[in-house]
Amino acid sequence: MQQFAELARQIRLLEIRTDHLVEEITGGAYRSVFKGRGIEFDEVREYTSGDDVRLIDWNVSARMGSPYIKKFVEERELVILLAVDLSASGGLGSSKKSKRQTAAELAALLAFSAGKNGDKVGLLLFTDRIELYLPPRSGRMHALRMIRELLAFKPENRGTDIDAALRETARLMKKRGVVFLLSDLIGPEKFAASLRILRAKQDVVAISVTDPADIEFPLDNPISFEDAETGEVVEYCGNRRELNEELQTLRDEKAAVCRRAQVDLIEVPSGGDVLKPLIGFFAERRKKMR
Repeated sequence: MQQFAELARQIRLLEIRTDHLVEEITGGAYRSVFKGRGIEFDEVREYTSGDDVRLIDWNVSARMGSPYIKKFVEERELVILLAVDLSASGGLGSSKKSKRQTAAELAALLAFSAGKNGDKVGLLLFTDRIELYLPPRSGRMHALRMIRELLAFKPENRGTDIDAALRETARLMKKRGVVFLLSDLIGPEKFAASLRILRAKQDVVAISVTDPADIEFPLDNPISFEDAETGEVVEYCGNRRELNEELQTLRDEKAAVCRRAQVDLIEVPSGGDVLKPLIGFFAERRKKMR
């Protein structure tokens, strides 16, 4: 009983913490970036001077004996899927929050932002298998259920297979929408092909949740590393400068894979300000759209 009470407290605190942040995102940024990206057929009407001739419906025009054009309207809602990596490496953190806790806060922020705009949002949790899938729905209760799963779900496996998660996402998303991939994105060459395939069908945003030690390691040699997913222990005999150069190379590889796939990449440090990188992303996306 105490465990459930603590979980409810965590959910409520996360909702309160993200509530005012949602206002900053939904004050035009979210809608201008994602709304209007798709259109759906509405009806046909008679052609008038100045209409785009490419919109003429030749079948209807032939039946009616005069030109008719197709009318389209902006899609009334957007479908968003949050694909969140729950592998064991997400439980690590040299700051006050782990990667998983930071990913949960980001997902909450995105879920409540989508809900405020009347969009449907779904959740896919994965390790080296699909652990949980909640189909996209709208409403506050659905968003709260997603947050509960993000905070309390116990994955069966510890490894990571982003490639399989992206392929399953492509299968599940029937309509064009937006996919947010939240992960530390380790080993980007392994999922580069599936990322390009998914991007051809969906708007994809990759959010790399990084620990400060993934950017600049605080200690000098010698160092022992334990792989959180496999338990393997590796002794590193190089110096700190060499290690930080290797970490930068890994970050460059992530950026290159996303750039080739035409996927926006947001880097969010665990335990840091989750809003600032998102606002920066929205500002940059609006600039590109202009």
